[in-house]
Amino acid sequence: MAEHDKSYKKLFSHPQMVEDLLRGFVHEQWVKQLDFSTLEMFKDSFVSPNLKERHDDIIWRVRWGKKWLYVYLLLEFQSTIDHFMAVRIMVYIGLLYQYLIDTQKLNKKDKLPAVLPLVLYNGSDEWNAPLDISKLITTVPGGLNKYRPSLSYFLIDESTYKDSQLSVLHNLVAALIRLENTRSLENEQAVAKAISEIWVVLMDWLNAPELARLKEDFVVWLLRVLLPRNVPLVQIPEVVELQEVNDMLYETMQRLYQKLEERGEKRGEERGKKRGKAEMLIQLLETKFGALDAKVQASIEKLDSEALLNCSKRLFTAQTLKEVIG
Repeated sequence: MAEHDKSYKKLFSHPQMVEDLLRGFVHEQWVKQLDFSTLEMFKDSFVSPNLKERHDDIIWRVRWGKKWLYVYLLLEFQSTIDHFMAVRIMVYIGLLYQYLIDTQKLNKKDKLPAVLPLVLYNGSDEWNAPLDISKLITTVPGGLNKYRPSLSYFLIDESTYKDSQLSVLHNLVAALIRLENTRSLENEQAVAKAISEIWVVLMDWLNAPELARLKEDFVVWLLRVLLPRNVPLVQIPEVVELQEVNDMLYETMQRLYQKLEERGEKRGEERGKKRGKAEMLIQLLETKFGALDAKVQASIEKLDSEALLNCSKRLFTAQTLKEVIG
């Protein structure tokens, strides 16, 4: 779990991920008023080690008109749901406000900034904890209720999003959640196919030079977290250089495909292995370039294993179908 925590936090240490998170999942009018060109990481954490056993936190800020809006992003990794998350959120925001008061020397003329507390949860069970601290506090008769605190947090529960909702979005966080949710598919072959198809699209989005570091962090997360967890059947090799990843990913998927075939009726048949590679390449090409006509599919099916592998190596960086298959 520690490896997952670390790599997830690195992903959300990129401004493009935070922008896509807000634009794609916080459907509120004020998001349109944010100046995302000012988005900057404010501070790594205010949380003491004894409060950080279950998650990690990142704080960003962005200009909202002439003022700063702070985004307190809490990454919740555990499968066990924290029923008292609203209490933790209240503590963390209190720590943030106290830090701002002390470091910015606020006085009675100043107002504290707005804070969006956002919890990103990736457990398999649907989140059922109260989203407002007032729901955790006893209701009493009389005037005492006016002293009951009220503070809500915004929840993004990854497991509640359907792939059909996310696949239509040109959004990096949507792609991340789609990859995470492949764990719910029925078998390893379905998982491998889904990961390959999503990965082709994601790599296209991350081709811009300014996103090179984010692309590298996605690769680390894929190799060290997602594939070992979602397709444990396949041994993941160590990859040193970024350019090796595309070849490795395709070969990894093919090893998975081969192992699955060896369990069934095509055990050990070279022809069956080649057919599996051709089908995988066709699926990835259609994901990137759209439906292939019958003639193109037939030409791919005639390629030998080495030619199929060479095509796959060109797939992730090619801009046209011709660049891949010639």
